[in-house]
Amino acid sequence: MLYAVLTSSLLLWELRRQLYRYAVQDLETVEGLLSFSSHGQVLFEDDYHNHPQSKFIQERYLEVLSIPDGEVLFRNDRLAKEHLGHSSFAGEGKDGYSPRLDHLSDGTRILVLSREHRIHGKRILIRLSYSEEPLYVQYRRLLWMFVLCFSLTLPIAGFASHALARRLLRPLKDMTCRARRITPEELNERLPVENSHDELGQLAQVFNQTLDRLAQSFARLKNFTADASHELRTPLASIRGVGEVSLQRERNPDEYREAIGSMLEEAERLTRLADSLLVMSHADAGQVALQRGSFRILEPMREAAELLGVLAEEKSQSLRIEGDERAIVEGDRLILRQAFVNFLHNAVKFSPIGGTILLRARVENSKVIVTIEDSGPGIPVEHADRVFDRFYRVDPSRSREGGGAGLGLAIAKWAVEAHRGTVAVVTGSEREITSGAVLRIELPLNIWTLPLGSGVR
Repeated sequence: MLYAVLTSSLLLWELRRQLYRYAVQDLETVEGLLSFSSHGQVLFEDDYHNHPQSKFIQERYLEVLSIPDGEVLFRNDRLAKEHLGHSSFAGEGKDGYSPRLDHLSDGTRILVLSREHRIHGKRILIRLSYSEEPLYVQYRRLLWMFVLCFSLTLPIAGFASHALARRLLRPLKDMTCRARRITPEELNERLPVENSHDELGQLAQVFNQTLDRLAQSFARLKNFTADASHELRTPLASIRGVGEVSLQRERNPDEYREAIGSMLEEAERLTRLADSLLVMSHADAGQVALQRGSFRILEPMREAAELLGVLAEEKSQSLRIEGDERAIVEGDRLILRQAFVNFLHNAVKFSPIGGTILLRARVENSKVIVTIEDSGPGIPVEHADRVFDRFYRVDPSRSREGGGAGLGLAIAKWAVEAHRGTVAVVTGSEREITSGAVLRIELPLNIWTLPLGSGVR
């Protein structure tokens, strides 16, 4: 409807503009057809109407007034006794043409042009007018044509649009029905993708990828809950068993001390497990704020070695640290130290008596490379990708005897990744030793703290 009104209004404006141009041309023609008779009357040459093209010319209203008294000197037959405005207004017709819109006594809308003219030195005012009614006839005709067309096309367009919309939205309806079936128990359901290149197909793919991540998160959470409950149940059952056995009969003080000591060991294991679970939960929630600073990577490595030196001495193990002093990183020193403590604790625990543990740091291609080598049984290739998973053990029974919960390497991996680094088990031809486990840690090098000419790219 807005298009119809705008188009019709544009047509009316264009017809009015053409009418004005034609009136200007006709007014100039009329000036050449007026003259005074010997008796002082205004004469108009009617033979102008005998022009062959006169049938295409719309009949005008013409009025001639004297200046300055405003006496009517001439009116054409079509105007009869009508007036094209009564007395002249100030400046009418002096500077070019004076157009205005007016009405006749019968309500006919007219366009009036006025211009001052001289005939034999006498000043006259010529008023030329054309009716605008034919213009409005065309305007109304076009509007009615639009109304007729709209009355026919709108129902057709409505039905066609409805059918097209149903066809286009059918995949969305299918996606909605499928989405209703997705529950925490049925996370394997996925949205249908009919065309992966259109917008709905891309939307379905994004939702399916989100569902994949949710399913993986639910699976990890389920496994984590099951493993955590199992780890908690084991020391609790041990404490309860020791207590029940100790209470079955009277015992001497040494036996009670032994039972209480065993219970305290299990309580300590529970405390370590609770602390580890708390760290992992804070890490998953992003609530661990890193206190960043620049430092040499050898510093937290040496501090971790000092903390575990007593354990290594008990097993007569050699704990050595080698490295490049230019290996400078940016991050939280305490968190990285805890990561090295976990790595070294694992190496000390699985290395044999008299074994060797080597920590080495070097700079390579704008990265700090840290390797941890031990002389233990090593990590089989089939376990290399999962050894950093939570509660995962290469040898569950042996690890449980050693008091581990399978969270140390998971926490250490999180600490390295929080510093934009990576950690992995070195296998195959990349190993420099034939036995034991080798861990490779990569951290970004803080090149801004290096001295000039250090040669590090």
